[in-house]
Amino acid sequence: MGILAGWSSCPKCGGPLDQPEGRVECAACGFVHYACSAPAVALFIRDESGRVLLARRAREPYAGHWDTPGGFLDEGEDPIAGIHRELREEAAVDVEIDGFVGAFVELYGDDPGAASVLNLVWEARIVSGEPMPADDVAELRWFEPDALPAEAELAFRSMGPALRSWASARTGPY
Repeated sequence: MGILAGWSSCPKCGGPLDQPEGRVECAACGFVHYACSAPAVALFIRDESGRVLLARRAREPYAGHWDTPGGFLDEGEDPIAGIHRELREEAAVDVEIDGFVGAFVELYGDDPGAASVLNLVWEARIVSGEPMPADDVAELRWFEPDALPAEAELAFRSMGPALRSWASARTGPY
């Protein structure tokens, strides 16, 4: 129950919380909150020569590791709008989305209480702007599909196999 780890007092009335499996409950006021994965978006961005754009994380978790551009959705935000916002914030580019890659569940860090993330991944290409690292990105770099960073250099466990499978299926230019 990563997202609920450490909850002991009700955020509505301050009363003690019970923690049955997958939720917290307050007997005093009836408040209930369920554990759920936080929604995030990510992009596998390919250029005209078939390379993949990755971002080096500037912040924990996994600072210094390679990751796909993207991030958490704001409350109520449409995932596609979130993709466009994240890419403008992190890389100063606009993209055209070419298709949905998949959904992956991942822990946000290695801590025992790490929150679970539902990462929605699309493929895209840059349509305007020149990639420049900003926000929580330390570096942006294009990688050949056969020269992706080693698993130990990637931020999240599920993205390595997903990225390699996607890249190998899309060798060559757009």
